[in-house]
Amino acid sequence: MACQSVCAVMDEQALLGLDPNADARYRHRAMAYFEQLKESQDAWEVCADVLANGLYSDDHVKFFCFQVLEHQIKFRHAGLRSVQQQLIRETLMKWLQSQLMSPQPEKPFIRNKAAQVFALTFVMEYLTLWPKFFFDVLSLVGLNPHGVDVYLRTLMAIDAEVVDRDILHLPDETRRNTLIKDHMREQCIPHLVESWFQILQTYQHSHPELTCQCLEVVGAFVSWIDLNLIANDRFVNLLLSHMSVAELREEACDCLFEIVNKGMDPVDKTKLVESLCGVLQSAGFFNVDQEEDVDFLAKFSRLVNGMGQSLVLSWTKLSKTGNVKDAAETLQALETKVPLLLRLLVHEDDDISANIVGFCYEYLHVLKQLPQLTDQQQTNMEAVLLAVIKKLTYDDEYNFENEGEDEAMFVEYRKQLKMLLDRLAQVSPELLLKAVRRVFNGTMQTWQTAPFMEVEVAVRLLYMLGEALPASHGAHFTGDTAKTSALQDMMRTLVSCGVSSYRHSSVSLEFFETVVRYDKFFLVEPEHIPNVLMAFLDQRGLRHSSPKVRSRVAYLFSRFIKTLHKHMTAFVEDILTRIQDLLELAPPENGLLALLTSDDQLFMFETAGVLIVNAECPADRKQALMRSLLLPLMDAFRLVLAKLPRETDDERRAALVDCLSHAVGFASRTSKAFSNKQTVKQCGCTEVYRDCLHAFLPALSCPVRRGSLRSSVRSFLHRMIICMEEEVLPFIPSASEHMLKDCEAKDLQEFIPLISQITAKFKQVSPFLQQVFMPLVLAIFGVLARPAEDNDQAAALEKQMLRRSYFTFIQTVAGSGMNEVMANQGAENIERVVFTIIQGAVDFPDPIAQKTCFVVLSRLVELWGGKDGMPGFPDFVYKHVVPACFLAPLKPTFDLSDAQTVLTLSECALTLKMIHLKRGPEFIHFLQQEYLPSLQVSPEISQEFCQVLQQPDVKVLKSYMKAFFQRARL
Repeated sequence: MACQSVCAVMDEQALLGLDPNADARYRHRAMAYFEQLKESQDAWEVCADVLANGLYSDDHVKFFCFQVLEHQIKFRHAGLRSVQQQLIRETLMKWLQSQLMSPQPEKPFIRNKAAQVFALTFVMEYLTLWPKFFFDVLSLVGLNPHGVDVYLRTLMAIDAEVVDRDILHLPDETRRNTLIKDHMREQCIPHLVESWFQILQTYQHSHPELTCQCLEVVGAFVSWIDLNLIANDRFVNLLLSHMSVAELREEACDCLFEIVNKGMDPVDKTKLVESLCGVLQSAGFFNVDQEEDVDFLAKFSRLVNGMGQSLVLSWTKLSKTGNVKDAAETLQALETKVPLLLRLLVHEDDDISANIVGFCYEYLHVLKQLPQLTDQQQTNMEAVLLAVIKKLTYDDEYNFENEGEDEAMFVEYRKQLKMLLDRLAQVSPELLLKAVRRVFNGTMQTWQTAPFMEVEVAVRLLYMLGEALPASHGAHFTGDTAKTSALQDMMRTLVSCGVSSYRHSSVSLEFFETVVRYDKFFLVEPEHIPNVLMAFLDQRGLRHSSPKVRSRVAYLFSRFIKTLHKHMTAFVEDILTRIQDLLELAPPENGLLALLTSDDQLFMFETAGVLIVNAECPADRKQALMRSLLLPLMDAFRLVLAKLPRETDDERRAALVDCLSHAVGFASRTSKAFSNKQTVKQCGCTEVYRDCLHAFLPALSCPVRRGSLRSSVRSFLHRMIICMEEEVLPFIPSASEHMLKDCEAKDLQEFIPLISQITAKFKQVSPFLQQVFMPLVLAIFGVLARPAEDNDQAAALEKQMLRRSYFTFIQTVAGSGMNEVMANQGAENIERVVFTIIQGAVDFPDPIAQKTCFVVLSRLVELWGGKDGMPGFPDFVYKHVVPACFLAPLKPTFDLSDAQTVLTLSECALTLKMIHLKRGPEFIHFLQQEYLPSLQVSPEISQEFCQVLQQPDVKVLKSYMKAFFQRARL
């Protein structure tokens, strides 16, 4: 409830809207009131009064008042009168005093907001108006727990404002923050450290939450204050005593971690770490096997990781400077931590293990740099390897069919372990190979009775060797004999021991992943191909009970076949027969759950295509096989297309359209099997794909969900242009006519690349292009002219992308060598098109489109701007093209500091260069006598510009033009 004294000045109705459960009307009023108080010169003072005198008990009102104060300090402090600045200081101190006397502390969210306001006031006033900030606060709070809480929260808020490197600051703020830290070091840091010690000592038993807060403050500030204030017997002994208190030990660990992480001289850092380790070891903290508190051990592991990495950094610095003695002592210190590292790395809790991986990785890096390893270092490496192998293993709780957050974390953890394995391989590839071979062979001998996690990790290790011991282009079975024979032996065992039959999805997946990683093994020992093919094709692979396995195997099978297609000749027809049911188009109405998704089927169709195209059989046999593959798709497509117009239910329509799109996509995917060596024509498959075009193109005139169908058929046409060459051309005019009917921006944007592809590939399409050119251009103009809402960003972006596509299309036509396509459109149409290019170059602030437009203008000048060019075009150049070259760069939106815009200016320079090449002295005369004077350019600058323009090196002109337009804007 409000006190009566301020009812007149606080808007009670607005305050009702601060309640999170208030209705929208009150919330809007509260927002409006907040804005009013923020912007007023002195209305905010009522909030100061509320806080200073405790006039409201409602938490939301208190928070609201602090927000208003925060805004004044943050954004309007400099404009406040000195009496108002004094009012803020007094308000904060009065509020703080009220906390000391209150039996109950404020809610945490209010204390946090108050701390932010204290911190902002400190940042604004410490260097000038309030140098005794900390003296005043500490004098007031003493050791009162409520006051200490606000003091500590304020210190953390100051850290966020002044020190936190994760927060970006403006240069002025950075300079100010540096000054603040310098002043604090000189004036008050020793007093603050003393206050921290008193708080830690006083409250370690009675108020653990305050002690933890204080430890967090010490950890935050230690990075930039004198370390001797903290790293002394008095302070460290206190921190170590906290390590034995259940409620404090985790925060104490974090605090010690920050102390260890502080940048300092490498010799001093080694001494600090050794001293700390000695004390921790004496206190029994190294006996991690006896510790049951895993949360504490995770923090302790992080601390040991920090100490280890600090020692590695010290050793690296000392080694680089040639300090042999101290480097040797630091290395010795490092070695003594390895037993603890290993105990933490192999701990059954993955968080504890993950926190020490960084130190382990750095230690292995140190070993890599040593000229020779001692027996102990060799032993350490072997121990790390065994730990990694153990920790790579799945546990019983891993849910393979429904992977959640815990599973995702284990996958990430496995990636960290893989880094260790890769680093081990760099230090001693022989050791890694020997260990993996031992584990793998041992497990494969007993795979029938071994738990799945042991079998999976054995195969996984073989898989990981592929990256740990890299080979150029996967050639693992040539070169180094020891490595190749070991890998070959393991692969032979993998594919012949029967482990592919293991009934667990993780083992199945790992088997096929490994087979495909080492697919070149089968070039060396092709006799194993039939057995592996059967594994792919039966219930171990494509017909596995797990959808996840089936899906992945579909992809892996396509990779396997692509690599080994030359060895598949004897199996082609058998494979095609066995996968026939997996190649069926699943009609939406049968309700049966297909073994593979449509995405998986894409890989299957590609695989089938690769098998057929690369089969060693006559072209007519290939044609027959391809027809038997694609004919069911065509028949199903026709049936579904006939049903579509009769279907009235929206969901069913969508399902039918998806089915049609899949059919087109599958047919399209088979064409990826063709190459320059094995073309559609050479394989005798032209007729089959022509039949596909006859089957699919009628979908373009279907009025139902036109966008999706057009998109699928358009993609198929793109593929056919590549594969069928000129055989596709008879289909293009009809397809284009349908695609230009009732189209949207996106349709046109996707259609233009198709026409551009045809234009670039076939010279004989000139008559068709002449015919389709203006209908396409007019369709684009029509869509661009459609009105759209001012704030419809999606529509604006679609138009921008369509405009870019249009300009790119004109560029393709102009650059195709088919000069007649545009020249034969009639003078009025040509002028209309070229005007749009001028407009694109000058009026639209889109440097990508502008660059394209200048490329087009330069090309048109080259084609039509000479003595024997198009009649009337030279006049057009002087009236419109030349002005465009100057007006575009003079626009305020033409940002000469932007790299893309500078590229546009380069094209603009090339256009002027082309005009000069085509018109010669006449152009120079026009610039000097007519155009440049019309822009109020002085005769001297005009002459200078024309001299540069006439120089042969275009780079000079590009640089000059940038400087010219930068000057022109001043």
